Amino acid sequence: MKGTAEIDAVLHEKKIYTYEDYAKLPEGSPYQLIGGKLIMTPAPSTYHQEISKRLEYLLYEYAELKQKLGKVFDAPIDVYFEEEETYQPDIIFISNDRIGIIKKEKIEGAPDIIIEILSPSTAYYDLVHKKDIYAKHGVKEYWIVDPIEKWVESYKNENGKFILIGRGQKDEIINSSVLIGFKVKLDAIFV
Repeated sequence: MKGTAEIDAVLHEKKIYTYEDYAKLPEGSPYQLIGGKLIMTPAPSTYHQEISKRLEYLLYEYAELKQKLGKVFDAPIDVYFEEEETYQPDIIFISNDRIGIIKKEKIEGAPDIIIEILSPSTAYYDLVHKKDIYAKHGVKEYWIVDPIEKWVESYKNENGKFILIGRGQKDEIINSSVLIGFKVKLDAIFV
């Protein structure tokens, strides 16, 4: 892994960063490229990771193991949307018919489903900027998970805009509109 000098060389003062700048960061650097800015995203809490693990397992078990509908990935994995927008969503699903967007270094294009678990350092981006970019680039379904209030919202993309299709908490169930038959009882992910 590269040291501080290499990171400092990439992070010299620029007004706008591009994917080329971002790609020069050492592997595992805690940054996302959001709106042309390199945004530091500290490691998530253990509670965040517990929720992520449980939700990813349910999605992986259903979509990849049982139904063989595509691939499930979790952070950190780069998802490139455009020259100034490369994110590391918490959990993504890519259907078999779109498997070509999976490249050696990164995902190039919109996954079918993105799940973001809110953290204090990234909540604004997940709820506003990244959400708009996800919709614009054709993410079919977007889930936002609030680990503090223990709710999940699911959105469906209609003409480049997300429409709320479900909200649940406690022992309620959230269904996927993309993966028909995939549903999550929220008690199974919130510990």
